Amino acid sequence: MGPTADAAADKALNVPPVAELMADGPLGERALGSPNAPITVIEYASLTCPHCAHFQKEVFPRVKKELIDTGKIRFIVREFPIGHTSGAAAIINRCAPEDKYFSLFNAFLLRQPEWVSQEVRPDAIYSVAKSSGMSRETFDKCLTNQTIIDGLTEVKQRGRKFGVVGTPTFFANGRKAQGFITFEEFKALLGPQSST
Repeated sequence: MGPTADAAADKALNVPPVAELMADGPLGERALGSPNAPITVIEYASLTCPHCAHFQKEVFPRVKKELIDTGKIRFIVREFPIGHTSGAAAIINRCAPEDKYFSLFNAFLLRQPEWVSQEVRPDAIYSVAKSSGMSRETFDKCLTNQTIIDGLTEVKQRGRKFGVVGTPTFFANGRKAQGFITFEEFKALLGPQSST
């Protein structure tokens, strides 16, 4: 088979078994695009991560328009909060109605300067959350929702098991990418058939 087969085998060691990676998390998946798309991309993200914000602002609009909306990929977001502030925002994001998840996810990332800080600032996090129509009463209850807290802990632990150490981390088609990523690098992650 030659060196290419060895290289492919080595690369495969870094990627978790597809069945394990694709198994739904304890809180269910938050996904965009057709469930029948030929390729599924999973992004592990932290809402306080600058690279995640950059991807969301600069790259994701093209990903959505050219790849998700055209049926080429299904896009799943999984939480990998780094730090208490990100953890609190992730809990709130999961507490929002499912149809508001991605708009709130987007708001948290694009409005990072307003709410990200060393100390958890519930008022600042709520100022973003209320853009999804969430009441303060719901917000306060959500922060102590043990089912969501435990579920997010499990999502992150599963991510660690899959080799996620930082964010964003992307898995697609037996490949993995981490950190700052351009649209071209994102497309390369999908493999040669994505360019057709």
